[in-house]
Amino acid sequence: MSVASVALILGGRKSLKGGTAERFDLMKLSQKGVNKEALLRLAKYLDFSVSQIAELLPVTQRTIQRYSRNHRFNQAVSEHILQIAEVALRGASVFGSRDRFVTWIKSNSPALGNRTPASLLGSRFGAEMVLDELGRIEHGVVS
Repeated sequence: MSVASVALILGGRKSLKGGTAERFDLMKLSQKGVNKEALLRLAKYLDFSVSQIAELLPVTQRTIQRYSRNHRFNQAVSEHILQIAEVALRGASVFGSRDRFVTWIKSNSPALGNRTPASLLGSRFGAEMVLDELGRIEHGVVS
């Protein structure tokens, strides 16, 4: 998984205000803060509304709406945004297209307790479960 690809989902260098050539750069970016514009690009990539993306983050929809496009989120919110972007990148790779991944992430999955994968992205553990399921799908292991 290319860290630079995660940056593209979030709007690239323009949106992130810096390079992401190394995974270490993602850590630095989370400390610096992902901006609202990058979050909105991620929501659009996933075909989520601001309300839907806010449900996954430790920040309210109203707070997101109040912020300017350049406002940077704190480290905890930024790390969560970056983790969701990594899931999106992996999913698009496994399914071969963003559209097929978006359809899957919004559909109930028996392997995930008949929950939608999207509903699990609100926690680190849930995101890891989604990544694990993507790995099983990638390797042809049907649960």
